[in-house]
Amino acid sequence: MLLVIAILLVLVLIGIARCIVIVPQSNAYVTEWLGVYKDTWGAGLHLRTPFVERVSRKVSLKEEAADFPPQPVITRDNVTMMIDTVVFFQVFDAKLFAYGVNRPIQAIENLSATTLRDIIGSMSLDETLTSRDLINTKITASLDEATDRWGIKVNRVELKNIEPPAEIRQAMEKQMKADREKRASILLAEGEKQAAITRAEGVKQQRIREAEGEAQALLMVQKAKADSIRLINEAAPSQNMLALRSMEAMEKMADGQATKIIVPSEMQNLAATVAAIKES
Repeated sequence: MLLVIAILLVLVLIGIARCIVIVPQSNAYVTEWLGVYKDTWGAGLHLRTPFVERVSRKVSLKEEAADFPPQPVITRDNVTMMIDTVVFFQVFDAKLFAYGVNRPIQAIENLSATTLRDIIGSMSLDETLTSRDLINTKITASLDEATDRWGIKVNRVELKNIEPPAEIRQAMEKQMKADREKRASILLAEGEKQAAITRAEGVKQQRIREAEGEAQALLMVQKAKADSIRLINEAAPSQNMLALRSMEAMEKMADGQATKIIVPSEMQNLAATVAAIKES
């Protein structure tokens, strides 16, 4: 009898334990009552009615990233490319996610592929390669609107890789190489031009400084002559002094190549007077 009671007690405890459900953080459990939706449990402790109530779907409310394989798309100018996308989404309604669509991840992948083909089909190759942000924004808006009824919030879509055909890539590489060589040639020419301008400016400045130096020297010579004349005038020299200075100048002239010197009579008389003064 005691054994039977113990067995019954163990079964009751097991039943009670099975009725206790703990929902982890950032999760939601969808429950059904006899196969019909009953409630959505958030994080925490919950009690389940045995035999008639069950957890039908465990849904994560965290943001997830779905990396889809490359999809072939055709641009407006009939260029086929392979583009793979990454969709970042988050479940905001567990009930809609559980009952809104079958295999929601696959549905998002198919919807992303069709939306991508529609957007790329209205753009040229160059626009596709240079408008990645615009494409991401359009796909995100389109997917977010379409997945609302599935309880899914599409936060963003990123184009992971864009692969044009091999011949297009080769042509693009050649064009990029030509552009780099052109820019290098332009930079080299600009550098040589700037160097020539710098050299010319240096020569110009040097000539200006030399001219200013010569002008300054001439100005100083003329100023010295003017000062000497002014001092002579201020000293009021006599006729004899002027004659004596003239003789000194004549002596300097005699030291040169001149062979004949004409001396005025006044200077001759002055010379005789000077000689007499020396003898005395």
